[in-house]
Amino acid sequence: MRILYSWPAISRLLVIVGMLSFASLHAQQSVDASQSTTVPSASPNSSPGYGLFATNCAACHGADGRGGERATDIATVSEVQQLSNGELIGIVRNGISGTGMPAFGSLEPQKVKVLVDYLRFLQGKGAVVQLPGDVHAGELLFFGKAQCSTCHMVNGKGGFIASDLSLYGSHETADQIRGVITDPKNKLPARSNATTVVTRSGKKVTGIVKSNDNFSIALQTLDGSFQLFQKFDLKQIDMESRSLMPVNYGSLFNSNELNDLISYLLSVGTKNASHVAKKHPRSDDDDDDLKSN
Repeated sequence: MRILYSWPAISRLLVIVGMLSFASLHAQQSVDASQSTTVPSASPNSSPGYGLFATNCAACHGADGRGGERATDIATVSEVQQLSNGELIGIVRNGISGTGMPAFGSLEPQKVKVLVDYLRFLQGKGAVVQLPGDVHAGELLFFGKAQCSTCHMVNGKGGFIASDLSLYGSHETADQIRGVITDPKNKLPARSNATTVVTRSGKKVTGIVKSNDNFSIALQTLDGSFQLFQKFDLKQIDMESRSLMPVNYGSLFNSNELNDLISYLLSVGTKNASHVAKKHPRSDDDDDDLKSN
């Protein structure tokens, strides 16, 4: 069976080969602190798809699916998580013409299924654990005292300069989230670091680099706007080693507040991931795709 995609589907698939965008989910958030949530806890190599992914995908997308030198993140990017199993199967089998994504048509249908199942594993399917704190208190911190929403967005609310966290808690553990909050300098990738440009007229602009070539550099600033500079108009470009994320959260908040904030991110991410799964359920067409060559 040949899989046909509508233009909206194609536009979503292009995310896999490097296009960046922000997703906005609009699910209500009301999870009691006593509820549990789903986060990955098993070892990745315990999955039957570990070897298949390592052989066919890891060289480009990284061993954990979070991006490599040749291809982008397919584990934590919300647009990829929202693709149905059938769409992912189609990508693996047919590739994406005109991009760096090859077709793996020689893989047996059952192996394709195992590969897609392993990707879902990397995207955060795991054991059920108890939330460490109070979700409602964490939400108040996120949009209040902690000022996370100045840079980050959740369910369409918040800033634009940093990553959308609507699905973040569905693929991170509590300890991983705590590490990023308390030690962003060492836990966040270099692409999250701040860059300041100084024009020949003396104007300074600080933001996150969105594109950089021999002739120009584009920054996204805290207000979410994009600014493009021609390098011949610049006097100085400072690629800083610090992240825009504050480095003092470990001392600014006590352990209970950190647990509350972590619980909010876990709960909102898990609830949104469940919403996505219901919106894009596995159907009989997925099995039909596996049976056809």
